[in-house]
Amino acid sequence: MLAQSADAAFWLLIFALPLTAWVVFSDLRSMLIPNAAVLGLLGVYALVGVLTLPLSVWAWSWLHFAVILTLGFLLSLTGGFGAGDAKFAAAMAPFVALGDARLFVLLLAAVSLAGFVTHRLARRVELVRAQTPDWESWHRAEFPMGLVLGPALIFYLALASIYGS
Repeated sequence: MLAQSADAAFWLLIFALPLTAWVVFSDLRSMLIPNAAVLGLLGVYALVGVLTLPLSVWAWSWLHFAVILTLGFLLSLTGGFGAGDAKFAAAMAPFVALGDARLFVLLLAAVSLAGFVTHRLARRVELVRAQTPDWESWHRAEFPMGLVLGPALIFYLALASIYGS
C-alpha cells in the first residue's frame, strides 16, 4: 500500500494529466517547459490537494517543493539539469507523499531509462522525424527531461489511486 491517499491521487491525476502532456510535447518541440505549466501544476496541487488531503499533510508537502526547487537549481547551476526541469520537478514534488519517495525515485529512474532509449531510437527513425520535423529535441544533445518527469508523476498518481491508503 502506498502512503498517498487513493482518493487524492485520483483527483490529482485527473487535473495533472493535461498539464503533464503539455510539458512533454512542449519539451520535445522546443526544449522548454512553459512557466505556465509549472504554475498550473502548482495551482492543481494548491486547489485539489487542499480539498482532498488532510490539511496537515497538504501543508507539510509544500516543504517538498522548497527542497526540490533548491536541489534542482543547484543542479542547474552545474549544467546537469535545466532550470525549467528544476521548476517542474519542484512543482511535482508536493504530489508525492514522503512515505512514497523511495518508490517514486525508482519509478523516475525506470521511466527515465525507458524515455531516454525511446527518444534516442525514435529520432533515428526517418518516418518519425518526418512527422515532427520542427522538434528541437531531435537536434540537441541535451535530453528533454519533461518527457520523463511528467509521465513519472502520472504513473505514480495512477499507482497511488489504485494502491494508495
